[in-house]
Amino acid sequence: MIPRTTLSKTLRHFSTSARASVHISHIGKNPISIPPNVTITQSPTSLEVKGPLGSTSVPLESYMKLTFPQENVLTIGVEDAEVKRQRSMWGLTRTLINNAVVGMTEGFNVPIYLVGVGYRAALEDDPRGTTNGGNGQRLNMKLGHSHNVYVPIPAHIKAEVPSPTKIILFCTDKHLLGLFAASIRKWRPPEPYKGKGVFIGDEQIRIKSVKKK
Repeated sequence: MIPRTTLSKTLRHFSTSARASVHISHIGKNPISIPPNVTITQSPTSLEVKGPLGSTSVPLESYMKLTFPQENVLTIGVEDAEVKRQRSMWGLTRTLINNAVVGMTEGFNVPIYLVGVGYRAALEDDPRGTTNGGNGQRLNMKLGHSHNVYVPIPAHIKAEVPSPTKIILFCTDKHLLGLFAASIRKWRPPEPYKGKGVFIGDEQIRIKSVKKK
């Protein structure tokens, strides 16, 4: 008689169930729709995207494979999806190309909200002009400090102040837009006790209760 422990080990060892190990990028596999007013030019090391709002380029690794299965539809693949580096760059490259297409056709915008008593923002001319790479304007903000906060607006950013507590930023590059929005937020990050601060988009924080002694 075969002991129960030995029998169970034997059955597990000779299990007939098979597992298919297929690696694929769930982001990279999605096709990208190319609008008719966008032109794409591929080189061995980059992909140039031209649209109504300008042009930009996305770096390409040597193992990236770009194909057009249909007109105005771009698909992205890699040589060997089993390689972790290629698989991670697969999804990243797809995201960068899609952001480039959207940026050159529609652009990106993000609202910034100033939450707090006396918090205000105004758009004004920068006395320094465009000498430091700005577009000639700056944000003049009151954020609870003993002084006003002045933030020059870069040349690639467009800003609007529709109300004293709301700022709208526009840019064709999503990454640069996020960096500039973060540079404004750092002057007064949201605090969790009174909920005051500079909020980007639909950012929310969980309010904490004050511990009483």
